[in-house]
Amino acid sequence: MTQPTSDETSRRRGGVFRRRTVGASNPAEETTRRTRYVDDGHLVRAPRDTTVDSAQAFTEEDERRTALLLYPKPTTEDVAELASAWDLHPLLVEDLLHARQRPKLERYDDTLFLVVRSAWYIDAKEDVDFAEFHILVRPQAVAVFCQDGRWIDGLDADDASGAADRGDRTLLDGEQLLHHGPEAIVYRLLDAIVDGYAPVLRGLAIDREQIERQVFRGDATVTERIYRLSQEIIDLQQATSGLAEVLAALRKGFRRYDIPEPLQSYLQDVADHLSRVETQVSELRDSLSQILTVNGTLVAQRQNEDMKKISGWAAILFAPTLIGAIYGMNFDNMPELHWAFGYPLAVGGMVAFAVVLYVIFKRQKWM
Repeated sequence: MTQPTSDETSRRRGGVFRRRTVGASNPAEETTRRTRYVDDGHLVRAPRDTTVDSAQAFTEEDERRTALLLYPKPTTEDVAELASAWDLHPLLVEDLLHARQRPKLERYDDTLFLVVRSAWYIDAKEDVDFAEFHILVRPQAVAVFCQDGRWIDGLDADDASGAADRGDRTLLDGEQLLHHGPEAIVYRLLDAIVDGYAPVLRGLAIDREQIERQVFRGDATVTERIYRLSQEIIDLQQATSGLAEVLAALRKGFRRYDIPEPLQSYLQDVADHLSRVETQVSELRDSLSQILTVNGTLVAQRQNEDMKKISGWAAILFAPTLIGAIYGMNFDNMPELHWAFGYPLAVGGMVAFAVVLYVIFKRQKWM
């Protein structure tokens, strides 16, 4: 892991701080970091040349100050700079460098590490997508890594036209909570993620209703759609259940880490909302399992009806085939072989047998 050079330059565009490491020739290597200061619950504009060290120096001047470091598209250099300034544990640094982590909560000395996932529904594709966030919390500072380069709502986290405003509204709106410190910022992020699950559930519920109609219409393509929706629900269930474990772990630390009463109530409200989400997700999964069972039953019934028709026509054709096979043996001594009405009688018998069997199967609703 390389340490950032001391010649890094910073410049601000539309409220977003952008840094480029010296020697970086590829535009993709340019990274962004948005820095926000909170002083006793009030949002304060950060200087243009803000660094992780200067943000730490700002918070050390007054215990009522908090610094928020938001990384829309984190790079190795970003992690290295933060690891050096905050003296992060090597295992924690490794997690920051490798996304696709399960939702979890871990503590390394004075640093709390959270992994959570937001979700949103893509109506055009009838699909659910997810974004992973790594959150570091320490006294008077919070760092948020958008590991997928997207914000909670799925939009580009580095979109300078609106990302900064969306992030500020989500994390820094509400002085009543912000003066309680960095935990307030984390709780607001968790609250926004949980609220984002509601539109996803509405989209999945609509998909389920459409699938139910397809099942009873006998649409042959519905099975694939059922399995696809089941996978989306399973992914959402993993995200919500993992977040529920994170919230439970946070609540266990209320007394040990002296979390203010207003923040405890706020997190309890978030946990209640998440509990309702988990219930709805479980109901959706159970409902989809029932739909899959019903679809299998209807498919079996349709196959049974087809088999009845096939068996009925096979029986109807069997009688003429039997008569024709017997009289086609060309033996000399056969009844009515040389009779003038033998041929018409054989054909009439074939037709009569076929008609009788058809009428019987029709009455039995096999045809």
